Amino acid sequence: MTIIEAIILGIIQGLTEFIPISSTAHLTLAGNLMGLIDSNHPEQWTAFIAIIQLGTLAAVLIYFFRDIIEIGNDFFEQNLSKKRRGFRLQSINSKLGWYIIAGTLPMAIIGLAGKKIIEGNFTKDPLVIAIALIALALILAIAEKVSNLNKGLEDMKLKDAIIIGLAQSVALIPGSSRSGTTITAGLFLGFKRETAARFSFLLSIPAIFASGIYEFSKSIAYIDANQIISIIVATFSAGISGYLSIAFLLNYLKKRTTFLFIWYRIALGLFIIIMLYARIF
Repeated sequence: MTIIEAIILGIIQGLTEFIPISSTAHLTLAGNLMGLIDSNHPEQWTAFIAIIQLGTLAAVLIYFFRDIIEIGNDFFEQNLSKKRRGFRLQSINSKLGWYIIAGTLPMAIIGLAGKKIIEGNFTKDPLVIAIALIALALILAIAEKVSNLNKGLEDMKLKDAIIIGLAQSVALIPGSSRSGTTITAGLFLGFKRETAARFSFLLSIPAIFASGIYEFSKSIAYIDANQIISIIVATFSAGISGYLSIAFLLNYLKKRTTFLFIWYRIALGLFIIIMLYARIF
């Protein structure tokens, strides 16, 4: 992998991680077109994707730094200190701490249970990616039509967090998109678009951190000096573009629907199918 390829992949990762169009789909397609994915060792590509996600983790940590500090302070004070109080009496920030924990558990359980499938060739299959892109687009379109769009973070309940967490685990299927599945679930539950996106980003922090660290520890044996440089460059690029994509999406969803991304997902899915039919992939 060249430095230019690493920069391109990092930019793709950052731009598509938080926008509901699937970073895994775009990275895997780019990797196939660049000839960077070894079908005999697909786990190496899985590791590369997970590691450069740490760049987008840095982006979300920086963007939501104040929110994270407030959530952490309130959660510690109201649950672990002498000032602890019952759940119903806790502040929204403290409750958000619990909601993030509850929403992360489904991803952790399902991710560990399906580890071999996730690291295998199934998650690199362009047809699987194309079908997931189109299917989630249609489901998101339905969510847009039926959602009340009248709930904020202060209206969130524990069951909402668990449902959104279960939706996040669907993102283990390539092409579905972590932000796409969680925002879709948020809309079905009646949350405002910006609120659904904001909770989606906060919920992504433990998942991205855990997968990145886990895959990094596994991939050390396969990384040489040249790969380390490429990974660092890709991760740095992902951090910058990831920060910009978070800011873009939150501002965009304040006044606009997700139909731009829905139509894009459908178009990309159909394009991949055509490319497969033409035997280009």
